[in-house]
Amino acid sequence: MSKSVDEKGNVRMEAGNGCRPFGLRDKIGYMFGDFGNDFSFIFAGNYLMVFYTKVLGLSGFAVGLLFLGTRIVDAFTDVTMGRIVDHMKPARDGRFRSWIRRMSIPVAVSSTIMYFWFVRDWPYPAKLGYAIITYLLWSSFCYTGINIPYGSMASVISPDVKDRASLSTFRSVGASLAGLVIGVLVPLAVYRTDGEGNQIVLPERFTITAVVLGALALICYGLCYFLCQERVVFEKKESKRESAGEMLGSLGKNRPLLALVCAALILLLATMLGQTMNNYLFLDYFKNAKALAALNVIGIAGVLMLAPFISRIASGFGKKEAGAVGMLLAGIVYILTYLLHLKSIPLFLALLFLGTMGTGLFNLVIWAFITDIIDYQEVATGKREDGTVYAVYSFARKAGQALAGGAGGFVLTAIGYVSEAPAQTALVADRIYTAATLVPGVCYLAVFLIMQLWYPLTRKEVEKNTAILREKREEGVTFHG
Repeated sequence: MSKSVDEKGNVRMEAGNGCRPFGLRDKIGYMFGDFGNDFSFIFAGNYLMVFYTKVLGLSGFAVGLLFLGTRIVDAFTDVTMGRIVDHMKPARDGRFRSWIRRMSIPVAVSSTIMYFWFVRDWPYPAKLGYAIITYLLWSSFCYTGINIPYGSMASVISPDVKDRASLSTFRSVGASLAGLVIGVLVPLAVYRTDGEGNQIVLPERFTITAVVLGALALICYGLCYFLCQERVVFEKKESKRESAGEMLGSLGKNRPLLALVCAALILLLATMLGQTMNNYLFLDYFKNAKALAALNVIGIAGVLMLAPFISRIASGFGKKEAGAVGMLLAGIVYILTYLLHLKSIPLFLALLFLGTMGTGLFNLVIWAFITDIIDYQEVATGKREDGTVYAVYSFARKAGQALAGGAGGFVLTAIGYVSEAPAQTALVADRIYTAATLVPGVCYLAVFLIMQLWYPLTRKEVEKNTAILREKREEGVTFHG
């Protein structure tokens, strides 16, 4: 390990002869980390609203309030977790990697107990209390405890910007594979069609599915832990602890972080609302729940087709530039789909394939944005705050998910959706189509404008920051902007 000491006495070590070189093993391990994360995150994002409304019989409005209220708690737990991993003394297995070991079992258990089907027989207040407690436990504490360190770990697996871009790609592939498993198998497991063509939910299957996904998540977390290695280590000496207000003030001046937070809020609102409404779209508009599997395969296929080329796209065209183009394409396609008001499932799927190519392009580079922003923050302030920066961004993503879940519940209530009804009216079905197409389309165009006009880290700016940090670290000091 090579070592340098900054002007504050912090020791920084990078991989040398005593450390295994960065390679495919790390990429695959990091991929499995998000594979494990998304067994609970995507399952909850796509199906928890369905479970609450269709199985437990909770109102969409109540579920919307639950999702929104939980994010208030997350505002504290996400940032707190980021500060903990930044300032806590590293364990023998690393500053961030050790949290994967500690939190993998709590995440798997907490995500499973959210889907106990027998709760539907409890009184309504008890069902609502069960939903609040179990959702808070998973989302605000257990998932936060593993996701913040996992996301922050990318910046210490390798100091090289190209390596980090490849980690972002492999992370997105892991999320896509989890989405493929959930998108294809879950609709086949939890839905069936009755004699009149209506789509019926199978309550017991939700519990079984949650147990299986929890077990798979544990396996993926184990692979991530054993295959990844931290190579960039900061051993911080005791110094004056920065207050929460000072920390937030510093991050509040970070223009690329603010831009990406706003983009993430809108992107997650569009994506998760679309995924939530797609369940109801295929149940009540197309009346073909099994076609959900085809929709999910198409969405993942676009990402997997792009993945082998994303490193060349990012290095040649730029991450910001590629992401903006992807959002523009997605926005145009979704608005076109709304205007056509399709009844044909094959044509609907064909257009959404083009749209998901756009969102896939953005999602394949989005995690590399975070490592670029961490470097930008260090150049601007002289402080390395991997966990805190990632925590702020993670909160934005979870807030976007909550807004989507909340908006989904509020929209269902506003359009006259009846949870107990075996079938919805044609008017309600048409309104579901609008919510699943027009709203995401407008949101994707808004993200395009944010990335194009507000987010400043072009390819040239990223390369400049990387060169500044490399030069200053070779001198053994921390740069202050």
